[in-house]
Amino acid sequence: MNSYDLTGRVAIVTGAGQGIGLTVAERMLDSGASVSVWDIDQTLLDALEARHGKSGKLQTVNGNIGKLDSVEAATRAVIDKFGRIDILINNAAIVGPNANTWEYPPQAFEDVVHIGLVGTFYVCRTVVPHMIANNYGRIVNLASVAGKEGNPGAPAYSSTKAGVIALTKSLGKELAKYNIGVNCVTPAVAKTTMAMSQDPEFLKMILGKIPRGRMLELSEAASMIAFLASEENSFTTGAVFDLSGGRATY
Repeated sequence: MNSYDLTGRVAIVTGAGQGIGLTVAERMLDSGASVSVWDIDQTLLDALEARHGKSGKLQTVNGNIGKLDSVEAATRAVIDKFGRIDILINNAAIVGPNANTWEYPPQAFEDVVHIGLVGTFYVCRTVVPHMIANNYGRIVNLASVAGKEGNPGAPAYSSTKAGVIALTKSLGKELAKYNIGVNCVTPAVAKTTMAMSQDPEFLKMILGKIPRGRMLELSEAASMIAFLASEENSFTTGAVFDLSGGRATY
């Protein structure tokens, strides 16, 4: 496993109580970073605190990225504890139910878009000024191959992740002059709690689209994200990095 030196860096990872976010947070702790983990599930945060709290480099924040005041409070907590923010990993999202567009529950559509897209916007809007002040930052947004291709039966999630891709491209152009890189990754399905909560037939369908013939390993996602969050990623911005196992068509 390649190692990236994140010594002295301060990272925020949203939705990092489990899944890809948790794997990324632990990879960054192992790489020397101080990490603020944001999640809405206090039980998951308590478990993470029990494993890494003694290091002095972990902060856990119970917050909801779908509420701007919660995001602002969480950001203040990071600054109060660590004094700066260098890295932002926007991972938090929800998948919603599986249904055709014309049968999709309107409130569920709003909820998925609000957390996954509007929430990502809230976090970027609040954190970015701190990066601009330091003339340094690395932002990695978790999109999905569904945002590139669209998954039948998942119109809200597909729309959300397409929006995250566009937000990444826009923000990357805006921040290029500040030495702040903004990129996103587009994972195929990985064995996370959120992914496995979906309809079994839907999972079978999307797994069948992956030429590699398997799910994404969490460590594989963390490896790519760790590079994008490192100082070595000093030129590329506004880009989409594929994690689809050969499924992506662009």
